[in-house]
Amino acid sequence: MAKKLAGTMKLQVPAGQANPSPPVGPALGQRGINIMEFCKAFNAKTAEMEPGAPCPTVITYYQDKSFTMDIKTPPASYYLKKAAKLKSGAKTPSRETVGSVTVKQVREIAEAKMKDLNATDIEAAMKIIVGSANSMGIEVK
Repeated sequence: MAKKLAGTMKLQVPAGQANPSPPVGPALGQRGINIMEFCKAFNAKTAEMEPGAPCPTVITYYQDKSFTMDIKTPPASYYLKKAAKLKSGAKTPSRETVGSVTVKQVREIAEAKMKDLNATDIEAAMKIIVGSANSMGIEVK
């Protein structure tokens, strides 16, 4: 018999750095999810990722207090800021340019994010990444 679904929630947790302190602990605790079990499983799954990279995570939890998690790749903005060596994007993206990335860097980002993007080939994925770069005030050369 299938488990009875209680709900889903989304968290953005740094890779390999899940711990019971806020915001992770309270968010899980109020839904009856075992916090330490989640932290151990999350840190084990993200061990091969870059430490500290923000990982959007969808947690599906059931009435028997069990859960499953789907860890996605870090956001495109994280990769773009890292490639352009920036702290944040532009305050007025259409008017100012705060940095630049090469087409080769855009291709690498698109390849890394391919499984989470709504694209069928790498060129379409690159267009999505270029759009994100433009909205952040990052120029693609």
